[in-house]
Amino acid sequence: MKHFILLTCIFISMNVLAQKMVDLPFETNAEVTWTTPENEYYSDIWGTKVVTNVAIPRLEVYEADQPNGTSVIVAPGGGLYGLSINSEGRDVAKWLNKQGITAFVLKYRLVPTGEDGIKEITDEGASNPAKIGKRVTPVLPLSIADGLSAITYVRTNANEMKLDPNKIGFMGFSAGGAVTMGVTFNYIEENKPNFIVPVYPWMTVLGEYTVPQDAPPMLVICASDDLLGLAKPSTDLYAAWLTNGKNTGMHMYSKGGHGFGMKTQNLASDDWISQFHKWAITEGLTVTTNK
Repeated sequence: MKHFILLTCIFISMNVLAQKMVDLPFETNAEVTWTTPENEYYSDIWGTKVVTNVAIPRLEVYEADQPNGTSVIVAPGGGLYGLSINSEGRDVAKWLNKQGITAFVLKYRLVPTGEDGIKEITDEGASNPAKIGKRVTPVLPLSIADGLSAITYVRTNANEMKLDPNKIGFMGFSAGGAVTMGVTFNYIEENKPNFIVPVYPWMTVLGEYTVPQDAPPMLVICASDDLLGLAKPSTDLYAAWLTNGKNTGMHMYSKGGHGFGMKTQNLASDDWISQFHKWAITEGLTVTTNK
């Protein structure tokens, strides 16, 4: 009997943890084709679980138990060769859920690679960095289109999910930050994010940009010791919003490195997501949930 109860509890727990998956509509590009199937695995190189070879964009839906109306689309990073799916995706979503925020982890289209995309980008970064740019160039517009499609999905289904269609945020890390800003530079009314949170965004891959006239509120997060040199472009992004009179804030930590996400490093940057939450409350983008 005890074994039956235990198995029942495990079964229920597994079902509770199972996430709803939503395939997003997309247009193809003849220049980009995938021959290796989507793969989720632990990368010894990055020391975390990753997803590679995303050919069909999807949302993993994390609904809050007590939704307060705010939602955030989360775009993990990985150089467009992979997605750091836990530290910059699912772990973020679960933290947001505890605050009453419904989260959607976006699996946007990635550079087609072999079985280990993380090894490929690592090897190319060491031997031929220009090759990364060449492979990323035709894929980035597809990734951005996936981000815009994600916003359309959330806004279209907001009422059914007890969400406010005017409180949809977009948060992205590194390459996911490039997707975040690509979305921001290309939206129309139906797929405009209501606020954006680029976390150590890869801005150089986007080239020159213009701040939208109706730019959404933005919170930039980065560390001065970012190993990929993303601190300066992050401050430039903040300055661009500020110079144009747009609502913006920034947390630039002295230490944290690149890719800190939800990792615990016993540094001030560990608290970045709490600072985001406080900012969102201050800006009226979310509310405190009674627990």
